[in-house]
Amino acid sequence: MSSLVECVPNFSEGRRPEVIAAIRDAIAAVDGTVILDVSSDASHNRTVVTFVAPVTSAATAAYAGIAKAAELIDLNRHEGEHPRIGATDVCPFIPLEGTSMEDCIVLARTLGARVGKELAIPVFLYERAASRPDRVNLADIRRGEFEQAKVELGTNANRVPDFGPNAIHPTAGATVIGARPSLVAFNVYLGGRENLPVAKAVAKAVRGSSGGLKGVKGLGLEVDGQAQVSMNLVDLDATPLHRAFEMVKMEAEGLGVTPTWSEIVGLVPERALFETAARHLRWRTYTPELVLERQVRSAAAGGESLAGFVSSVASSAPVPGGGSVVALAGSMAAALAQMVAGLTVGRKKYAAVDAEMKELGLQAAHLVRRLSELKDEDAAAYALVSDAYKLPKATPDEVARRDSAIQAALMKAAEVPLDTARQCAQVAALAATCAEKGNTNAASDAGVAALLAEAACRGAAYNVRINVGAMPDKSKGAAVAKEVAQHVSACAASVKRATEAVERQM
Repeated sequence: MSSLVECVPNFSEGRRPEVIAAIRDAIAAVDGTVILDVSSDASHNRTVVTFVAPVTSAATAAYAGIAKAAELIDLNRHEGEHPRIGATDVCPFIPLEGTSMEDCIVLARTLGARVGKELAIPVFLYERAASRPDRVNLADIRRGEFEQAKVELGTNANRVPDFGPNAIHPTAGATVIGARPSLVAFNVYLGGRENLPVAKAVAKAVRGSSGGLKGVKGLGLEVDGQAQVSMNLVDLDATPLHRAFEMVKMEAEGLGVTPTWSEIVGLVPERALFETAARHLRWRTYTPELVLERQVRSAAAGGESLAGFVSSVASSAPVPGGGSVVALAGSMAAALAQMVAGLTVGRKKYAAVDAEMKELGLQAAHLVRRLSELKDEDAAAYALVSDAYKLPKATPDEVARRDSAIQAALMKAAEVPLDTARQCAQVAALAATCAEKGNTNAASDAGVAALLAEAACRGAAYNVRINVGAMPDKSKGAAVAKEVAQHVSACAASVKRATEAVERQM
């Protein structure tokens, strides 16, 4: 199974259950998607849906929700306490174990391009996916909300969207899509509405943009007749949950008000709660490994380790075989290229190639993921070939059906390593660029990436050729064999560039 990412789209509707259900169901209908939580607030007139999905389908699931929201929500009729710019106001992707921030940035771009093109909704990228420094912060993009965006899109050069038309959608507004670490939506209540001025003052004191706590965004709101300090904690390492509460409490009590209760909207990482409990108990020796359920999950975790994969290859079973091995090798080569790019970005010495290396790192992350998938696809393709050869062949009709099934299965078995070779050629090209322009201290790593990618590409070509050679009608595999030879040649040229660049650094 593909690794999972979390997605937390926020929709500008919290009062109509039938609309909320339709959006939720649209997301859940995409295979592999699991809805973890749906939190609605009538005062905010907003719903937060939390779901997880495989990397391969997460953008599809998010698109389904955005499309349904655009169909059912008219922002011209929307009122609520929470700022908003779109029917789908914001849609972040969050990496989980086994996925990276780069995976989520790629998903944000992919989704943004589709929403802009197919739904004609302007899309702004934010947080880690932001295309400009002034769009990292969601509040900066959303300032003035839907009403101001209606006026400024198409007239203000600073508000040209990253994707889609340079004009507000008449009913769905605009959408902000991005990638970020885990965020906790944390609200602290300060009694009745008469304490709203205190809530606003406290929110100003705690939010990072006003000199408060790092990674904290805060607003003072009136919700259901109560004064609320509404916070988003976007960096739990810098500001954990307990620290945010303690500062709210201190600031509020300094103004004569005591917090009455608090809430978390949506889901929260377990470590945030454990750290808060440990702080309250003054538990000096706390570590996550002391949590019983964590140890149980670790012992029962599914999935195959690298050691397990190597053991499977070494067994007498025909799968996983060479096709899976070269795909894994290509994935490791791409990971090395991504590492070199990461070691280059942000360093003054390489400022001239900073943007190029950021883009290269994203491309490498995508190749890591794709080649990891091809490792499993190769084993599945072999199973199709094996099943085809087991078909009966007692009559002429059965022989014809068997030959047709074998031809189709072998074609699939050739196309998978062809794709592996195609991806490995791209990895080698990225590695060559890293060797030529990247951090010279990691030049050898770039060289290893290129050499490993070439070995994987040549190995994939072997698998293509052996499957084409086994086809009943070899002419149908000629185009596949020709293309894989081109990838091997391109890969060799990239490796030559890489090795020459590495040698110059030695």
